[in-house]
Amino acid sequence: METDEKRIRALWNNGKVSVILRRDGKGEKLRIRIANHQTHNFVVQTMLKGDRRIRPKWDYRGSFWEVPKSWFDDLVREFVQREGSLYVIQPYREQEKCCPACQNAQGHECQCSCMGEFHGAANINSGWFIVSDTFATRWGERKLACRLIVAK
Repeated sequence: METDEKRIRALWNNGKVSVILRRDGKGEKLRIRIANHQTHNFVVQTMLKGDRRIRPKWDYRGSFWEVPKSWFDDLVREFVQREGSLYVIQPYREQEKCCPACQNAQGHECQCSCMGEFHGAANINSGWFIVSDTFATRWGERKLACRLIVAK
């Protein structure tokens, strides 16, 4: 996990490719780091603000712009079109899938999507949400993922 955090921090501070950090908390805004400082004001005026009613807010301590989450899709398209690439950092949670029949199994053969990880372990009460006799799921901890989007 520590290496993932270092890698994401390095991408956030890379300076060569702009970055959008999509956050998922209530009331949290998108954070944007614009890479090319020569076009910084131009990008802010034409792309971030554009025809929108709300003005982007500059965070002096963090050196990034904050804008509403609803702008996400439009900004990704605009950055990729204008700059050719963009890093997107966003939260995700892995979903584990299994079933009570697998978790309570007595034998060694497993044909479940857990691929034997929970087979016969009787982990029913460790965070699993049982949907039916043939399906149970649970969500892992929240992590950050990063992807580079490049223009075609």
